[in-house]
Amino acid sequence: MTEEVRGAVQGVLIVVAALFPIVNPLGNAPFFLALTTDLDDAARRVLARKVAINGFVLLVAAIFFGDYVLNFFGISVPVVQLAGGLVLASLGWNRLNQSTDAAPPQHSESAGALEAKAFYPLTLPMTVGPGSISVAVTLGANFPSTVQPFIADASSAVVGAFLVCLSTFVCFAFAERISKSLGPGGLAVVMRLSAFILLCIGVQIMWNGADALFGITKMNPP
Repeated sequence: MTEEVRGAVQGVLIVVAALFPIVNPLGNAPFFLALTTDLDDAARRVLARKVAINGFVLLVAAIFFGDYVLNFFGISVPVVQLAGGLVLASLGWNRLNQSTDAAPPQHSESAGALEAKAFYPLTLPMTVGPGSISVAVTLGANFPSTVQPFIADASSAVVGAFLVCLSTFVCFAFAERISKSLGPGGLAVVMRLSAFILLCIGVQIMWNGADALFGITKMNPP
């Protein structure tokens, strides 16, 4: 293996390691299933593909343009964390208090309704939320300025984001099989746990944003 190939593989693995725990396809699969109980398997797979594509576009856009967009509007990453964490925590709270009883499959949703659901809340903020966007913006902001290293790092970032989103599609598309293997009781437990973790992640992201803005930790040292 040449030095260039080794460096490219390491770059991809770094991006995957940074994004995968935050995107969390496995943990979000039961949550995806809970929000799509009114769809049959075919429609759910279509929706999973749309979520994966939307997530990939968002991550790549954040990597290459996120820093410039935030600077243009005068928005800092901590503000994005604070606002996005609030949305994520609200989504987790609502899901935590929602019934886990599965509704029978329906076929009444239009293509427009599916598109809307694919973006919000399934892509943003559930799959690609403020945490992963912040990481993507940070990755892009640290690209080198010279051409060849920039191309190498940018290619690694794109491939890493693609692999994370591909794993998201696989986990979401086969969420029904995951639920059957867990059984009704196990699925209910995983759904509640995923909702609670989502709530905690939202609160943590809010805290990180507030701490960066107001220096809470520095004001109250341990």
